[in-house]
Amino acid sequence: MHLIARNILPLFALLISLVFAGSAFAIDLDSAKAQGLVGEKLNGYVGIVTSAPSPDVTKMVNDINLRRRDSYRAIADKTPGATLNAVEKLAAEKLIRKTPSGQYVEKSPGQWVKKP
Repeated sequence: MHLIARNILPLFALLISLVFAGSAFAIDLDSAKAQGLVGEKLNGYVGIVTSAPSPDVTKMVNDINLRRRDSYRAIADKTPGATLNAVEKLAAEKLIRKTPSGQYVEKSPGQWVKKP
């Protein structure tokens, strides 16, 4: 796994910059996270925290997750020995680590906690 992680890291850095920089959803995602509507999941995707999300929040989450999956798949395809699941897991670890204190992260599947 260390070889895979080492090969993925440069591609992952590019992915993070593409997912968050210049995106029409970046401000909306940041705002939704700050409001406690969404959080980072253990699988590398964004999840809805609130029990009654607006259609706009649901659409944003779906759009972001589709783009993330495409990016994760591209990284896995370009990295010898990598799988989509391995890329998703590495992305989740990094995204959760970068999540600011007070925002939601998934502790176990379906269990949301505010990051200390």
